[in-house]
Amino acid sequence: MTDYFEVHERDGAARLGELRLADPVATPALADPFLTDAGSLWAGERAVPDGTDAELTVLPHRSFPAGTREEVRESFRVDHPDVGFPSAAVVDSADPRDVGADAYVLSDASGFVGHGEAFRDAICSAKASLPADTALFLSGVATPRNVATLAYAGVDLVDGTLARTKGTQGMYLTADAEHFLEDLEELPCACPACATPRERFTRADCAEHNVNALAAELRRVRERIRAGRLRDYIEGQARHEGWLTATFREFDDQWGYLEERTPVLRDAEVTAASAETLDRVEIRRFADRVTSRYRNRFTDQPLVLVPCSATKPYSDSQSHRQFHDAIKWRGHTVSMTSPIGVVPQELETTYPAQHYDAVVTGDWSEDEIAFVAEVLRRYLARNDYSRVIAHVPEHGYREICERVERDPDVDVPFEYTCGDHPTTDASLEALEAAVHGEPAYSKREREHNTVRAIADYLLGDGAGDELFEGIYTTGRYPKLQAWTAGGPDDGVQLATMVPQYGTLSFTLAGARRWVESDAPTKRVTIDEFVPRGSVLAPGVVDADAGIRVGDEVVIEGPKAFAVGRAEMSGPEMVDSTRGIAVAVRHADEKAD
Repeated sequence: MTDYFEVHERDGAARLGELRLADPVATPALADPFLTDAGSLWAGERAVPDGTDAELTVLPHRSFPAGTREEVRESFRVDHPDVGFPSAAVVDSADPRDVGADAYVLSDASGFVGHGEAFRDAICSAKASLPADTALFLSGVATPRNVATLAYAGVDLVDGTLARTKGTQGMYLTADAEHFLEDLEELPCACPACATPRERFTRADCAEHNVNALAAELRRVRERIRAGRLRDYIEGQARHEGWLTATFREFDDQWGYLEERTPVLRDAEVTAASAETLDRVEIRRFADRVTSRYRNRFTDQPLVLVPCSATKPYSDSQSHRQFHDAIKWRGHTVSMTSPIGVVPQELETTYPAQHYDAVVTGDWSEDEIAFVAEVLRRYLARNDYSRVIAHVPEHGYREICERVERDPDVDVPFEYTCGDHPTTDASLEALEAAVHGEPAYSKREREHNTVRAIADYLLGDGAGDELFEGIYTTGRYPKLQAWTAGGPDDGVQLATMVPQYGTLSFTLAGARRWVESDAPTKRVTIDEFVPRGSVLAPGVVDADAGIRVGDEVVIEGPKAFAVGRAEMSGPEMVDSTRGIAVAVRHADEKAD
């Protein structure tokens, strides 16, 4: 439990928090200005100081280097006192324990920072054992070059010890490199320390610059977290040192750690600029849900594969309008794209399908081809089609289709209708001829299937049919409203489609129908109160472990029934004692 630290925003494992001192501090932050160390118990007995709310006090401690045996740690373990001021406890990553502090300092940081796998294991171990609403502090390891990666992994506080020491040793640090001071003819920085003429720039000035550069990089990191764009920055920043590249790849492989902490929707655009983009949680989550939750309901039509477009959603693009004019609802349109994979037309607005920007060169890498081919193969294994009409250009797209067509587990015929380019007259005529004679589906069928498909994607396999069988839709796509039979005249509204995210917002009636059905539930159980505006974490009694930031959730307690959107993951709601757990949209007080 903490009284002095609260997380306000999340960008994967990175957090924008507030250390609530007399002068509040936004984290990730440089702790030096407000840190007081009560001292090491190895040097003798240390009294617990009279701390104040103006500083973060590191309680008397014993630090253990990496590799210390368990029996040694246990025999010298410290009993941390319960204090009434902002405090930090020193623990080690091999056996981190919650002692009621506001922040935790990992004593063995210098032993694992610099090694990708060891760093990943240490951070995941600490995060699994320590309360979610406490700050994680790594001392003596931060530089301007690595601090963005530390924050990306979930570190909240660092100090300037290493940066300052390197300066006194004549090492000039920047966000992308380390330089021997004597090798620099001019200083590549405009901070106050670097205003000193080069010929009079001393190692003391260098130390001051290094700390300034570290503080500046932390400001950049905080802005990236606010914008939801830290991962984009990391993909470039981590190239500057081998262990940093290894580290973010190791975290990508640690799927559960990042997935639990990554929102299901956000305003930020995904920039697909490197091979590692394919390993992003947003990309892998979309591909996984499309191939394990989505179910094609246009069973009388063939599958029509088309290329993606730069315009999002795809149906707004000129090329996709031309495809539509040729198909005329006589085929089920699915777009192929890197890095997303395959996008059924019903999910074209669902995050991140209309929230990414790919680097377009006309050439596909083997990694991209293999990824999209595997997604398409899994999609066809789950969904039945009489045939596949591949209206795709030769480079990349055609190779993917031919690779899947040759797969022995794929038992559906392919035909190709694209000539030189998908939008030439000849190609469009071939596409129209391929769907000639197929039955067309109605606008009503498309709207109903869109609502059901989004429900499957967001809530789980089968949710669409459980919640939205026999519905009536109003509005114009993509601003659809789902009603019970009878519509606005005789029915009850269940949900509204949110076009900017391709998600559903439930009414109270829709939420009640949800909890009474067999659809997978995302439920938050609260204490005896009626929420107004938001549910704070202390009021949460329990929450489904599968809830992620941005999920639609049902809130229920002895006195209230409500619906809203999650601001924390389910495990964090249960673990935290501060912060907003759910933004409430509608709430009803239960009758006594």
